[in-house]
Amino acid sequence: MMDESGDLQGIQEVADMLGITARTLRFYEDKGLIEPSRIGTTRVYRRREIARMQLILRGKRLGFSLTDIAEFLDLYDADPQHLEQMRALAERVRQRITELEQQRDTLDQTLADLAKLEGEALARVHAHEPEGRRAAG
Repeated sequence: MMDESGDLQGIQEVADMLGITARTLRFYEDKGLIEPSRIGTTRVYRRREIARMQLILRGKRLGFSLTDIAEFLDLYDADPQHLEQMRALAERVRQRITELEQQRDTLDQTLADLAKLEGEALARVHAHEPEGRRAAG
C-alpha cells in the first residue's frame, strides 16, 4: 500500500524489505519502539518507522537490550543534532565491546583448558593401550 509519494508501505512490504516477519513488527510496536500509522485497521509504515526498525534490528544484532535500544531511540527523537544519542551510543558500545572481550577471554581460557584435558586423556589412553593397537590408531 503506497501513496503517491511512495512514503507509506504496508506491514508485509516492510517485513519483506527488512527480512523479518509481520509478527516482529507488531512486537516492536507493542513495545512502543515504532508507531505505524493506520488507515482504517491497516498498519502503514512511513520512512521514519522503517528507519527506526533498521536501528532496532542493528541494535539487536549487536547484542543491545530493548531497554538500551529504546533509550537510543528516545535520545534520537529528543536531540535534533543527535549529539547526546551519539555520546550515549559510544559509551554503551564501549561497554558492549568490553563485555564481548571478557567473554572472548573466558572462551579462550575454556578452549585452552579443554585442549589440555583432551591431551592428558589421550596420553593416558595411549599409555595403557597394547603395542599393536597403538600402531593401528
